[in-house]
Amino acid sequence: MEHLPIELQRNFTLMRDLDARAQGLMRNIDSLADEYLHNVKNMSFDKRKDHLEKIQCLFNKAKEYGDDKVQLAIQTYELVDKHIRRLDSDLARFEAEIQDKALSNNRNQDDQTSSKKGRKKMKDKEKKKRAAAGGSEEEEQVKIPRKKQKKGGTSSTSGGGSGSGTERSGTALAVVEAALTGIAHPSDVLDMPVDPNEPTYCLCHQVSYGEMIGCDNPDCPIEWFHFACVGLTTKPKGKWFCPKCTADRKKK
Repeated sequence: MEHLPIELQRNFTLMRDLDARAQGLMRNIDSLADEYLHNVKNMSFDKRKDHLEKIQCLFNKAKEYGDDKVQLAIQTYELVDKHIRRLDSDLARFEAEIQDKALSNNRNQDDQTSSKKGRKKMKDKEKKKRAAAGGSEEEEQVKIPRKKQKKGGTSSTSGGGSGSGTERSGTALAVVEAALTGIAHPSDVLDMPVDPNEPTYCLCHQVSYGEMIGCDNPDCPIEWFHFACVGLTTKPKGKWFCPKCTADRKKK
């Protein structure tokens, strides 16, 4: 009883008190009824009437105690039901919180696992990219040794025409690229890695690539020129002189 709420304790105390009073009245009623049965033959009419009215009054009083006890029992039941509903609500809330925490922990674990997998995949991709980039750099850095070719003299055509300018092809890699992609523009080749030990040519002072033409001036300091740098798309007929040598010849 001491662990119950105060309202329930009060109701149970009143119910016990009413029950004790009702039982006391019932004992008095039993005693009066026994007395009436034993002495009924010797009692007058008025005395019988008074005795029965007294018993009836005690019955009415006991009935009032019983009604009060029923009302207290109903009130107590409602209080108990109220506390039970409150406990059920608290229990449901606690269960929901526990489930939410469990789901949150599972989500956090899943997120951590997925993030770890994602980081691992990113690292693997970066490693693959680095490996691929390293391989391509090694391929680009592989150079075919090339020597500066000695310029040959001009030759004449069988039809009596004048000699033609000599040509020089670039590196094997540049020739293949030029054959696949057409005539390469100097800006396309300038982006290629250059071997510092490789000789340079032309007005652009770059390495040999694509189709090149040699100046027919034996004293030309540059000797070889890229087609695109001197505005050529095809091999010219006859002798060909570079812009510098042409200007020098005009001065003479």
